[in-house]
Amino acid sequence: MDWIQGIQTAIEYIEEHITESIDYDKLARIAYSSSYHFQRVFGIMCGITLGEYIRRRRLTLAGNELLTKESKVSDVAFKYGYDTPESFCRAFTRFHGIKPSQVKKGCVLNSFSRLSLKLDLIGGNEMQYKIKEIGELILVGYKKRFTGVPYGAERAKQEEEFISTTRAKQWLLIGASCDYTTDYCVITNVDDDGYDFYIAYELDGWTRENMNNPNVTGVDFMDKMGFETIIIPKSLYATFDTEKKKRPICEYIDLRKKIVTEWLPSSDYLLAKAPEVVIMHWRPKGDWEKERYVEVCLPIENKNLSVK
Repeated sequence: MDWIQGIQTAIEYIEEHITESIDYDKLARIAYSSSYHFQRVFGIMCGITLGEYIRRRRLTLAGNELLTKESKVSDVAFKYGYDTPESFCRAFTRFHGIKPSQVKKGCVLNSFSRLSLKLDLIGGNEMQYKIKEIGELILVGYKKRFTGVPYGAERAKQEEEFISTTRAKQWLLIGASCDYTTDYCVITNVDDDGYDFYIAYELDGWTRENMNNPNVTGVDFMDKMGFETIIIPKSLYATFDTEKKKRPICEYIDLRKKIVTEWLPSSDYLLAKAPEVVIMHWRPKGDWEKERYVEVCLPIENKNLSVK
């Protein structure tokens, strides 16, 4: 209950100070969590980043003010945090579909209502998980900058397109890894603009060192493939597995939200500032119809040690 109330209190603070500079660290303290944890959980619970929520609320209020009051566009722009009328005009037009100067001409405005969290009776379900320390993991992969929040509504389409249009890179790295059974997805660098989504594989040290050497590979295009070395530091993780079945890929997004909305609030842990890892056991040696599953690895830290 305190966890839900903390986020709601933070939302109320945003609304009361919507025309001021919002300190994310202060919001986190109001919500009794770390800054990183608060922003991540806000995005997962609300389906929108904290910065995008503030932006949409300000543009909603700005549109209403231009419609109902005799305010100058420049004054409204500065009031709601824009450095120049031009930057305000661009943001306003993207959100409302019209320019601020057109508001008085019988137009239709968009409205993004304030959030209000409700405590619903959820849970009562068994969830199997493990808490384990995963040692340093060195992967090789390639990335795309996704928009929105991890596991938000935009994610599924972006992920499907990214995976389905880069098969050659996947096949090349699968061969280099000599591991036909395991694919990795890594989520990192999460902020208000989006997050980096990697498709990656585990290669041995010699292969990593020589994969761009044409004298070894016999080709001269490897350095143009956009492959990066991804170092995931040793961290504490909570791991959850989907049900083993033919196509578990659609279930792990729902599992991730369930972890955050049901398991995490009742645990002694917060989300830690470390990469999230999804391990796809996609080509098992056994029966694919029965043995495929996805392992969600969520970085965590003890809440009593992280929140001051």
